Amino acid sequence: MIFQQFAVRWGNPARTLVKLASMADIAPSTVYIASPEGDTGKSTVALGVLQMLCATTPRVGVFRPISRSTTQRDYILELLLEHSTADIDYDQAIGVGYEQVHADPDAAISDIVMRFHEVAKVCDAVVIVGSDYTDVAGPSELRYNARIAANLGAPVVLALRGSDRTPAQVAELAELCVGELGAEHAQLVAIIANRCDPDALDEIADALRVVDVPSWTLPEVPLLSAPTIAELCEAIDGEIYSGDPELMQREALHVMVGGMTAEHILERLSDGDAVIVPGDRSDALLSLVNAHEAEGFPSLAGIIMNGGMLPHPSIARLIAGLKPKLPILTTELGTFDTAVAARTRGRVSLSSIRKVDTALALMEQRVDARQLLRRIEVPIPSVVTPQMFEYQLIERARADRRRIVLPEGSDDRILRAAGRVLQRKIAELTILGDEAAVRGRAAELGVDIAEAEVLNPETSSLRDEFAKEYTVLRAHRGMTEDRAREYLSDISYFGTMMVYEGIADGMVSGAAHTTAHTIRPSFEIIKTEPGVSTVSSVFLMCLADRVLAYGDCAVVPDPTAEQLADIAISSARTAQQFGIAPRVAMLSYSTGESGSGVDVDKVRTATALVHERAPQLLVEGPIQYDAAIEPTVASTKLPNSEVAGRATVFVFPDLNTGNNTYKAVQRSAGAVAIGPVLQGLRKPVNDLSRGALVADIVNTVAITAIQAQTGTE
Repeated sequence: MIFQQFAVRWGNPARTLVKLASMADIAPSTVYIASPEGDTGKSTVALGVLQMLCATTPRVGVFRPISRSTTQRDYILELLLEHSTADIDYDQAIGVGYEQVHADPDAAISDIVMRFHEVAKVCDAVVIVGSDYTDVAGPSELRYNARIAANLGAPVVLALRGSDRTPAQVAELAELCVGELGAEHAQLVAIIANRCDPDALDEIADALRVVDVPSWTLPEVPLLSAPTIAELCEAIDGEIYSGDPELMQREALHVMVGGMTAEHILERLSDGDAVIVPGDRSDALLSLVNAHEAEGFPSLAGIIMNGGMLPHPSIARLIAGLKPKLPILTTELGTFDTAVAARTRGRVSLSSIRKVDTALALMEQRVDARQLLRRIEVPIPSVVTPQMFEYQLIERARADRRRIVLPEGSDDRILRAAGRVLQRKIAELTILGDEAAVRGRAAELGVDIAEAEVLNPETSSLRDEFAKEYTVLRAHRGMTEDRAREYLSDISYFGTMMVYEGIADGMVSGAAHTTAHTIRPSFEIIKTEPGVSTVSSVFLMCLADRVLAYGDCAVVPDPTAEQLADIAISSARTAQQFGIAPRVAMLSYSTGESGSGVDVDKVRTATALVHERAPQLLVEGPIQYDAAIEPTVASTKLPNSEVAGRATVFVFPDLNTGNNTYKAVQRSAGAVAIGPVLQGLRKPVNDLSRGALVADIVNTVAITAIQAQTGTE
């Protein structure tokens, strides 16, 4: 596109052609997300396209030609920058403001082009997000966006709003937009009709065939436009009276005025409601607080006490004694004004984790990423970034979904991660815990785990069955059924037995328990796979341009030579499972034959054992880290090695070295450390750090699912 533009503008002398062709070779892939009106859900489309690019391209940036405001931060731009992978700050990512467009549209485009190319210099791909119709710049804001797209050489993905339109009307709008884009020589490559009637998706898709580009349809999802309780609080100029601050980010799917008697309010409640009620309506207020906590009633998003009235002191004391987690807000506004203000539209912003997950899931499930990326000519990458690797994990897990058991159902992080896993269809889940408590807390957090199975080890009929089997497994240790039944009330033992019996394909635990508590049952029940006598671990270290495997950094404190050989073979196998061609470096403080001593001899013996047990495996040892990873050092120390300078699997001589090295690389090199991934077991069980973030848990579930897939091949 850039080449074509210059050719049209400046002609085609041979020298110019050569120069411009060279420029086109190094120009980043670009895509312009445009829409003909507001409220199209363009941020959903932009976020999804950004993720597609980040999964396939190393440095993906974001550019906003026309900023929403010069006085307030652009929340869409902030959201997209958080998910981008290029080193661009907020100010760099903005072109001009509406004032500049009004004052001189042509000069504004010149400034936009100049600022865009500064961003493009440090990117392999750029997602350009068109204006939002906060201030119409001329007769057709779409046409002005088309001019920008043409000047930037960016193909256009058009986002249309399908709500309140028939399929014919959506198609008519698409044809009108095609004319507007064509008039400015912008290249349309795809159409995404968003916010469509879920029952009319196929009809709208058929109608859009009148336009000769690929098109996809996304359903209207009320959650994406629902305000959070925090946003409602701001809209009504309110204050927090009481409640769990964690729940302020829950979305209010409906706002209801509780103007009737308490019993009639209760019969009209639904999940996600925010209820407006005056603070002096003691009966209604107490009914709502108790209904939220009661089993069998909907889980509310919040209560808004309007009119500037607070509960009577006795009622306030009673509410405080109940310690409700439900957010309760106060506002000075009257009932009508509160209801009007509460009609605010929610944003897909940085803090809207559930909305972000929903938007990504919509794009993943409804838009053909490969076809779209082909249309915008994304080159095949020669490197693998952390974002690309994480996306590939999720794609592989989704391709052949497995059931993973999560024993720690009382942990909010586990519930949030479960919601994300289910929404993005990464795996099927069984969560352990009291079902009413687990589902109740998930509902409070605004997390949808309806598709998950919830089992209580204390009451499950599987407990007796598992106890009998565990008694047989541990008979040599004098196990009895009564003792086994006690063991099986423990979530780790119960979850491990589910994996052993094939009821689940893998287990992920450790967010709230020690490593020993998580993996000890695995040693007793699942045991090691054939030919391996050591359970160990690897961290998948995602550097800026590649992924390496580090083992063992979490399990075996001071391995023997035989255990080191086990770790090396297992680590190579794990690396292979995740698309890393294994070239194994057996690390020591000396390289080749240059050193001697007990520690070096142990590594030398382990290397010989690996050669003997896995002759097809590329392995070098003993070798120092610099010789293993740096080609120039390798050419001096081990010039004829197939591993030196190109190692992908690093086996450390002991836990002290491995654990400190992975943390040093993680912190000093900014690497993403995924793991520890346990290896050597017959079936996959993985341990979480007790400081694990939601994203870490999701990645570990995906890894466990992939291990389960490859374990059955």
